Amino acid sequence: MLVCDDAVLMRTMITGILSQAGYEVIGEAETGAQAVERFKELDPDLVTMDIVMPDMGGIDAVREIIKISPGAKILMCSAMGQHSLVTDAIQAGAKGFVVKPFRPSRVLEAVERVLE
Repeated sequence: MLVCDDAVLMRTMITGILSQAGYEVIGEAETGAQAVERFKELDPDLVTMDIVMPDMGGIDAVREIIKISPGAKILMCSAMGQHSLVTDAIQAGAKGFVVKPFRPSRVLEAVERVLE
């Protein structure tokens, strides 16, 4: 799995939740452009993607990843109040979303839904 978020704390939290559940996190990215590059390098089973990131936002990163791999499984991570952006992300190709602040059970439910 590839964890993409500009905040180190969020990346650490998501990585911890996934690792404790037995998932392997193979990479991280802190910008949208890095997310696209790391996706190309690693070809992960799932990407968690923040919406707001420097240099290229999460939605644009989703569009780029979907161009590379139309079947990519991307889970958006959004803060409260970003629902219109979540809709844009789903239209861009994301397969699901989870809202910050995270509850581990919600994150894992969303991951399982996207991986089905």
